[in-house]
Amino acid sequence: MKTLKQVVGIDVGSKELVVCIGKILSNLDKKLCQYGNFRNTDKGLIKLQEWVQPHTSEESPLHFVMEATGVYHEKLAYFLESKGYKISIVLPNKISNYFRTLEVKTVTDTTCSEAVTLFGLERNLELWHKPDPTYKRLKQLTRERDQLVQERTAVKNQLHAEQAEAEPNKNSIGRIKERIAVLQRQEKEIIAELKLIVKESSALKKHTDNLTSIPGVGLLTAVTVLAETNGFEMIRNKKQLVSYAGLDIKEKQSGTSIQGKPTISKRGNRYLRKSLHLPALAAIRHEEHYANTFTRLVARHGIKMKAAVAVQRKLLELMFIIYKTKQLYDPLYHVQKQSHTIQRN
Repeated sequence: MKTLKQVVGIDVGSKELVVCIGKILSNLDKKLCQYGNFRNTDKGLIKLQEWVQPHTSEESPLHFVMEATGVYHEKLAYFLESKGYKISIVLPNKISNYFRTLEVKTVTDTTCSEAVTLFGLERNLELWHKPDPTYKRLKQLTRERDQLVQERTAVKNQLHAEQAEAEPNKNSIGRIKERIAVLQRQEKEIIAELKLIVKESSALKKHTDNLTSIPGVGLLTAVTVLAETNGFEMIRNKKQLVSYAGLDIKEKQSGTSIQGKPTISKRGNRYLRKSLHLPALAAIRHEEHYANTFTRLVARHGIKMKAAVAVQRKLLELMFIIYKTKQLYDPLYHVQKQSHTIQRN
């Protein structure tokens, strides 16, 4: 029987790859054919490729589908991309939600790989492409800085607690201050490296200059958004961008008995959401349009954080428009363009 579609679904772990091959036949039946386990190492990836070839046919394209598992899937994705295969990387929450529909009671690596395979067979997934090297470097640096800031905050809290003791240990306080100084120095080094990367690329510098013309958006915010979206490469529209950032609205209503409060889904890139928090507050303080929006929304529902999130969402959408149009921020134009949609939030 002819094969219409074939998918290699992979459940990715830090050390192991659990693989399932599935096919859609000409009678539209879905068939799970082969199973395999491989080490998530360079040799294991070669063995995976060698194993897949005899178990698949050339009459239909071969599609690899995997779940985004931290950074552990990246080596596999880069390897398959270098071999010319079609690849799709799916967010974990999508696979988890799909898994529940299968009514499978036993959750193992094998059943997870089956779910990934079936998901790939049933869906028309977007293809993954290796990110631009410049944006990958920016992502590594901005995430490293984020970790440093978190660590510095924890150490500062430790210093505060140590100094508040009845009889503080001077040597301990000295060592804590040294750690804070090291973290601050490393953060400065990262910022300098980010600025150098931007300076070396004329196209990137042009984009960051345009983005930083938006009130509240600084260089760090601009490079973080560009890095996390790979220069908005896979973003087709503002709705998709908002969903990718986890700033889309989630509601739960059923009849008259269930009336859940609308909240943001947070099922997206947390680094994007985090990078927009302070810029939104700055825009509210220094830009009349966003200040009026914030005031109006607070007056409507009385929740300041909800109003600030609405401004975050509008800033992100505006950054997308500025990037695509390659223009500086024009308050007269962009404020009028957003005013008819801001009322809905």
